Amino acid sequence: MSRIAAISAGVAVVALLGGVYLAGFGGASDQFADCRTGAVAGGTTQIGGPFELLNAQGETVTDADVITGPSLIYFGYTFCPDVCPLDTYRNAEAVDLLEAQGHMVTPIFISIDPTRDTPQVVGEFAANLHDRMIGLTGSPEQVSAASKAYRTYYKAHDAEDEFYLVDHSTFTYLVLPEHGFVEFFRREVSPQEMADRVACFVDAA
Repeated sequence: MSRIAAISAGVAVVALLGGVYLAGFGGASDQFADCRTGAVAGGTTQIGGPFELLNAQGETVTDADVITGPSLIYFGYTFCPDVCPLDTYRNAEAVDLLEAQGHMVTPIFISIDPTRDTPQVVGEFAANLHDRMIGLTGSPEQVSAASKAYRTYYKAHDAEDEFYLVDHSTFTYLVLPEHGFVEFFRREVSPQEMADRVACFVDAA
């Protein structure tokens, strides 16, 4: 995929997610209304949902097993040269800021490169970023199902060598066990802004 095609695909994903998000928040009784950054209200079941993946120990886990409290979910891959390390580090910083405020939030990393990202690889990647980060991978079918549930995009370049790249969307999703998906964050959001917005949702839950 060329750079222009990759950018176009990314814009399409932003438009799709934004459209689903806005369409899903149309009600008048949104308990999180004060926490949202747009003129939207209500709730949605169109983003997020059940998944089944492998944890760092190679054990099959479900969304219910890992999303036991407020969670920040990011889809990326460990061989990513720039975007993923920055985004996941930002998420880890936000989690520490939230902990200082008394909020325990779990960062979750889901690989969209199951060919190279074995359970051990994603486990080490997650552990190096934050001691509470959960790294998940799975079969191509499992990863695809999880990605579709969260409306994410990814496409691997031709795997001519071990250093192939994977184009992917870069949203981070806030999920609350009792409510499911409640908010997404773009990559330009700072750790402090993310922490403040997440805290608002957690306090309102």
